[in-house]
Amino acid sequence: MKLYTFFRSSASYRVRIALNLKGLSCEQAPIHLRRGGGEQLMPAYTKLNPQALVPALEDNGRILTQSLAIIEYLDETHAHPPLLPKDPADKALVRSMALVIACEVHPIQNLRVLNYVKASYNQTDEQVNKWAQHWIDLGLAALQEMIVAQSKRGKFCFGDTPTLADICLIPQLGNARRYGCDLAKYPTILEIEKNCNALPAFADAAPEKQADAE
Repeated sequence: MKLYTFFRSSASYRVRIALNLKGLSCEQAPIHLRRGGGEQLMPAYTKLNPQALVPALEDNGRILTQSLAIIEYLDETHAHPPLLPKDPADKALVRSMALVIACEVHPIQNLRVLNYVKASYNQTDEQVNKWAQHWIDLGLAALQEMIVAQSKRGKFCFGDTPTLADICLIPQLGNARRYGCDLAKYPTILEIEKNCNALPAFADAAPEKQADAE
């Protein structure tokens, strides 16, 4: 397997965590999102991924894109440990937690979105950061309520083993800190982060530990 990745990309970070949890080795092919106007926009890469986004995973001659689709592929092809519960309602709950981050929060404060907001609406860096903070805070507040309300509370977002929800949460917290969010408002989430980062699968996937880290 080959993972096209960028050390600071939270979507790539998700896939790195999933690969580590599954105990899968993977060649990393760094795609720098800023250098030279963005290596993801070069024809060699857009031929692999027409969206010009990372990550992309090459496996058995096929190219897979979109981090959650890649993670579910890994979960279906390498069953242990499972990243989703067996019970359909529990599985839907974990997916909904993950999607709060992956669909409602992350896309709105993605690099290309923030660059567009800044350039098209003549926004300062401070204004752009406030935009990101607003959407991150909305998502984290809702996610913390979901975690607290569910009946199968444990060390992680759901139960006592990491799931897709945790895989999405931890990279998003890195983004939250980068944009200056006050995470003290989310003690439950911070405790989950501590439990996740105590695991090598999460710690080794961190941006600062990647070969392309700057």
